[in-house]
Amino acid sequence: MLGASPYYTPDHEAFRDQLRRFVAKEIAPFADAWDEAGEFPRALYRKAADIGLLQLNFPEEHGGVPADRFYGIIVGQELARGGSGGVAASLMSHTIGCPPIARLGSGTLQQKVLPGVLKGEKIAALAITEPGGGSDVANLKTTARRDGDDYIVRGEKTFITSGMRADYYTVAVRTGGPGMAGVSLLLVERDTPGFTRTPLKKMGWWASDTATLHFDDCRVPAENLIGEENAGFRGIMLNFNDERLGLAASAIGFAQVAYEDALDYARLRETFGKPLIRHQVIRHKLVDMAQRIEASQAMLERIAWALDQGESPIAALCLLKNQATQTMAFCASEAVQIFGGAGFMRGARVERIYREVKVNAIGGGAEEIMKDLASRQLGW
Repeated sequence: MLGASPYYTPDHEAFRDQLRRFVAKEIAPFADAWDEAGEFPRALYRKAADIGLLQLNFPEEHGGVPADRFYGIIVGQELARGGSGGVAASLMSHTIGCPPIARLGSGTLQQKVLPGVLKGEKIAALAITEPGGGSDVANLKTTARRDGDDYIVRGEKTFITSGMRADYYTVAVRTGGPGMAGVSLLLVERDTPGFTRTPLKKMGWWASDTATLHFDDCRVPAENLIGEENAGFRGIMLNFNDERLGLAASAIGFAQVAYEDALDYARLRETFGKPLIRHQVIRHKLVDMAQRIEASQAMLERIAWALDQGESPIAALCLLKNQATQTMAFCASEAVQIFGGAGFMRGARVERIYREVKVNAIGGGAEEIMKDLASRQLGW
């Protein structure tokens, strides 16, 4: 609506065009079938790596490509055009599973994990949330007790994206006393004895592989410690800024898809002898959707720019995540309303997006947590 954004260079736009073609060819035609199947082919990871999607913002020495955060925005919003949050979440689970390894892991650990993941040959996941803990990371219960050259891990994690078929899991464990000072990060490999997984059925993200992880006295080599012992909380916090920015970008992307599909449908559908869009109430709905998307996108890009300048606008990020997910919720609801009965039928992108609203509002910190964190950052 406002034309080109000043934040994007010709290189950004070339990457956007390439990714949009990839999504149109490799994801969108299959999104419905993959959703019904509850998974997508593992070969998609290699195809994504072939166009440079998986490598963004990882170290060059391990096969990565330096990138600013506007490339990440493009990724989130172009993948949204495939209409499946589940595909996007699992395909990109390494963007939360691997950064602690890239930033804090030993050279040996980085070389073990990163090249295969960035080539699309391996899958990485992050395992923080526990059945009784949610976002209360500082009080996690899963323990890792040092025993010679190993840690013995006991406990559970849940709601883990790529939980069933990941090859590498970055797992938050308690190695010390209570609170954040006793938390460490360990790399757990999928074939570790005593490590099992249970798939979960969900309201949305059906194509995403989501699981509960069970650690029954798993023996993990001490060399798989990511960073220093009892210093894992910092590694977890380093993830949050970009995770929340990515969730916001994706939510706004899905809001845009809902708006575009509703607009197209309103132009084609006739009611009471004229196109649906000729009814003032429908035009007002579309304008309300466009208004929220424009405001949210402006906020997203301003905060991405600040992060690229080295700032850490935590309060603004919390507000952004809520703004973006509320925009997605509004646009998804209005799009289904404009579609009417057709929006209630499986196979419509707006139906799937409507089902997936809540996971965006909960993941990365629920709306209530974002409000509380923002208010504390602002000194209230």
